[in-house]
Amino acid sequence: MSFPRLLVLFLLAAAVAAPPRRAAAAAACAAERFSGNRVFATCVDLPHLSASLHWTYDTAASSLSVAFLAAPPSSGWVAWGLNPTAESMSGTQALIAVPKGGGAYEVQTYGISGYSLGSPGPLSYPTSDLAAELGGDGRVRIFGTLKLQNGTGEVNQVWQVGPFSGGAIGTHSTTNAENLNSKGKLNLLTGASTAASGGSSVLRKRNTHGVLNAVSWGLLLPMGAIFARYLKTFKSADPAWFYLHVACQLIGYGVGVSGWATGIHLGNMSKGITYSVHRNIGIAVFALGTLQIFALFLRPKKDHKYRFYWNIYHHSIGYTIIILGVINIFKGMSILSVDQKWKTAYIIAICILGAIALILEVVTWGIVLKRRKEDSKTYNGNGNGHLPVSM
Repeated sequence: MSFPRLLVLFLLAAAVAAPPRRAAAAAACAAERFSGNRVFATCVDLPHLSASLHWTYDTAASSLSVAFLAAPPSSGWVAWGLNPTAESMSGTQALIAVPKGGGAYEVQTYGISGYSLGSPGPLSYPTSDLAAELGGDGRVRIFGTLKLQNGTGEVNQVWQVGPFSGGAIGTHSTTNAENLNSKGKLNLLTGASTAASGGSSVLRKRNTHGVLNAVSWGLLLPMGAIFARYLKTFKSADPAWFYLHVACQLIGYGVGVSGWATGIHLGNMSKGITYSVHRNIGIAVFALGTLQIFALFLRPKKDHKYRFYWNIYHHSIGYTIIILGVINIFKGMSILSVDQKWKTAYIIAICILGAIALILEVVTWGIVLKRRKEDSKTYNGNGNGHLPVSM
């Protein structure tokens, strides 16, 4: 058989095989069976957190009966809710299933204001028949009926999972794209469901924030300090070492300011979610870095009586910025829960810079001691009994 005929047969076979696969995917939530002879007219597999939603909507009575299924972290909570105004956590009228011991769950209702969960209370939607149970597949099931406004057809839904410890609902992950994207629109009449993509945008901004700060405060500034401390010992490197030092520090500061501004923007986008230590160190590093830039304009000449004190200030603040910057980078990596390979890569980069600094420390001290020895011989030859004025 010729190749074109084989290709046509292959495409026909693929076209015939495709519908059963789509049907199988669509039937995943339809295969669920519920206790209490509960039956729902429509279901949809939600795109994140391995969750699904089943519902029956009585348009005449604007009554929505739902079953929400999701797998929590170990002994954690699951939640589903509607937001009357936007695809976001703030404003969501949530049903949250929390463990109450012995594998049992109960439903609590929260009208979420801002990004703080607050205390349980009534929702803006009248509710009834609330219940929760742990299914055989490890997913928690929330049941309930909500009375919606007349004429409701499309709603904003939000769903989530998180830890539960010490009788308290813990904060869900704020770095995992699955958690950040668990929201969207749901058409109660047609069953169409669309997922929001804002979470991935936030995650990209967080990654950008991390990369900018790691490159600037964590790599460029240490490199600039190495140029200043060690290259100036070599006469042939003067004044190149100074320009390399200034270039690294200015570029590092510029990139760092971009990373700092991205962090401020992320903080404004995530009200109620704060990382106080990380934020405060970041503000301190930015402030000290800005102080260093302005200090360049006040740099005395080499023979000025205040140059010695300016050097002490400049070196002390510079090393403080580098130390705080590296510490904050590791804190940021922990917040972002980055893969171990990225932590390892940064540790290797820092170790390489440290090794270079250590080698240069030994080499430059050897050069300095050799010069002092030569200067001492020159002094003894003069026989003046005084050290040279240049010392």
